[in-house]
Amino acid sequence: MSGLFTANVENRGLILDPRTKLALMITLVIFALGGTGSEIKAIRYAVVVLSLLPIILLTTAKQYKKAALFGIIYTVLKLAEVFLVPTLTDAALSLLGVCCLIFVRLMPGLIMGAYTLSSTTVSEFIAAMHKMHIPQQITIPMSVMFRFFPTVLEEFSSINTAMKMRDIRIGGKHAGKLLEYRLIPLMVCSVNIGSELSAAALTRGLGTTVKRTNICKIGFHVQDIVILLSLLIVYILLILGKVGAVI
Repeated sequence: MSGLFTANVENRGLILDPRTKLALMITLVIFALGGTGSEIKAIRYAVVVLSLLPIILLTTAKQYKKAALFGIIYTVLKLAEVFLVPTLTDAALSLLGVCCLIFVRLMPGLIMGAYTLSSTTVSEFIAAMHKMHIPQQITIPMSVMFRFFPTVLEEFSSINTAMKMRDIRIGGKHAGKLLEYRLIPLMVCSVNIGSELSAAALTRGLGTTVKRTNICKIGFHVQDIVILLSLLIVYILLILGKVGAVI
């Protein structure tokens, strides 16, 4: 299945180390979602640039439609937040302001998470976790997550197809059965998928105390160093802003 959450090693564009992707996603969560340093003008500009990085990475992975869609939505909402929201009052301010605040902060991290899932194989992720000496109690659930979302989406697509054949859809003759015949099977499938993937991970020896070998070769390249240095600059700006060196 080819989709946003499915790892495609043939068309993943700019190859980044999984640790670089994780560092970028954590930084986006801290600064974009968490709003850390938002009172510092330099940080606000830097966060906008960082928020565009996942869209650029999607473009390099030849996911042009998704990159264009996310880019347009983020740009429109960001411009509305900067120029339109300050001019509004009362109910319009509350409604549009909340929408812009939520989506502008959530989108960068979500897009980066989607890109990470679609460009990183489970083996690469596990190899990166082992190099960082992350405990297996964290590595195993996260490795299961890498296969959980694509499998659930595949099941959801199959359920949708089956229900459309039975005219169980919004506007169909049996619209009242939409919740029962779509949501409940998806919940049951999700529980079963989680159990099966956990069993598969343990069967492959992820839960053993013996050190595992991995044929995946991961490492930092020029593009990783550039992105990591960019992230470091943002943290330096935060420190300088806190001491009053930058505004």
